[in-house]
Amino acid sequence: MNIYLSYVLLFSTLGFFGFIGYSSILNKKNIDKDEYLSARNSKNWVQIGLSLFASGMGVWLLFGPSEVAYYGGFFDVMGYALSASIPFILLAYLGPYIRNSLPKGVTLADYVRLKIGRGMQFYVGIISIMYMFTFLFAEFTAIGRAMEFMTGMNALIPIVLVAIVTAGYTAYGGLPASIRTDKWQAWFILWLFLVLILTFIGDTKQLINDAAAFTPEDLAWDWEHGSITSFTMTSFLSGLALIIAITSAEMFSQGNWQRVYASEDDEALNKGALLAAGLVFPLMFIMGFLGSASAGKGALEDPSLAFFALIQGFSPFIISFFIVFGIALVCSSADTLQNAIVASISRDISDNKLNLQQSRFLATALVPLAIFMAWYMADKAASVFAIFLFADLLATATVLPIFLTLSNKINSGAALSGAVGGLVSVFLYGFLNPLEGAIGPLFSVFPERIATGLHYIVKPTNEVGLANLNVFLTALISSLIITILASIMLEDNMLNAIIEEEN
Repeated sequence: MNIYLSYVLLFSTLGFFGFIGYSSILNKKNIDKDEYLSARNSKNWVQIGLSLFASGMGVWLLFGPSEVAYYGGFFDVMGYALSASIPFILLAYLGPYIRNSLPKGVTLADYVRLKIGRGMQFYVGIISIMYMFTFLFAEFTAIGRAMEFMTGMNALIPIVLVAIVTAGYTAYGGLPASIRTDKWQAWFILWLFLVLILTFIGDTKQLINDAAAFTPEDLAWDWEHGSITSFTMTSFLSGLALIIAITSAEMFSQGNWQRVYASEDDEALNKGALLAAGLVFPLMFIMGFLGSASAGKGALEDPSLAFFALIQGFSPFIISFFIVFGIALVCSSADTLQNAIVASISRDISDNKLNLQQSRFLATALVPLAIFMAWYMADKAASVFAIFLFADLLATATVLPIFLTLSNKINSGAALSGAVGGLVSVFLYGFLNPLEGAIGPLFSVFPERIATGLHYIVKPTNEVGLANLNVFLTALISSLIITILASIMLEDNMLNAIIEEEN
């Protein structure tokens, strides 16, 4: 791919999205903080559907599904596709309830405060920011690696340019700018995905044969992998883990909850969220299918590049489409994440004490750190999928304590105990099930059992690199049990205190 053409495509695509974002409030000189953070009650169902779809996608789409399919086969592909669409289905039905419970809210943690107090709001805000920041620098990592692979460009260049442009129009226009660019980015993604399908459709028979084939060189594995027809228990358990992990994590993406409040009414939210779910599922499944096809052609040194290995021999004209595709994907998620981080800091961490100018400043404050982390990860060739799993585990340990508050019998102390206890239980699971030296250098200074417990929190994968169902179930079930038991104990203590006071 000609490097100069690559720069033209990069600059022109970013310039276009930057112009759309900037022009979204060009004539709105008096945008207030509420509109900046929530665009409250202003978007119809099509706008909400396209916005949820675009913001839920990201350049991880070119890495995660194909990497998972390289190892896992059918169940992992199906699990990934379901896990991307289920959060929108939940949003379609939970969103109106939460929206009506707190009409002036912005984030999920606003609702948490209403139900169980300021302390839990702060904790959920911290978890949300950690998840979204991890998502953000993983997106920057992914676009750097994608551009480097397709064009030979230094990975740091697209990372910095994407960060500057998205931070610029997000800081200026807030959520209205993000939603307007989402509309264009959604159509870019859909049309370019059609190009992707047409690119492969000419050799459908060979593609199906490759997807059905097992990876030929990987004979050392104790199970066959890489085939879309693989229905092994390992693949099934990993696919189930993905559904738990990603569904939990997406419920903490405050960008989704901002769009709950941006919907003009409950019907717009319901129909828009279901539209997003319907668009996401086939996209994810086909990308996973292509990862299996790549695996069938032969083993790869870096499985996270399975999709790119499949398009490596394509003409520069076709590669040009994929460059624009990748940039549209990363912008659609990066602007959402930056704006959502601002909302979470402004509402959940600072207790709504920041003014609009301070909120705008926060839109750019974390970007240099995200750039550094992305550059570091790109240089280390870390798995984008593994980066996401760490953030997913944080959310998995917290999601049930939060949504249990839909019942009035759960209090803040119990919910916080359950959320923290979920992570502690993962450490204990690792402590009781040491990996026998398979932990890697990060925790090599610790005794084996302690190192394994820490390892499972940072990298919740199994021995073949797939999502570890045992770890995610441990976090999910432990958080549920601890929350319920703590609520019962605290309720009994409160009842005893009332009885003693009456006596």
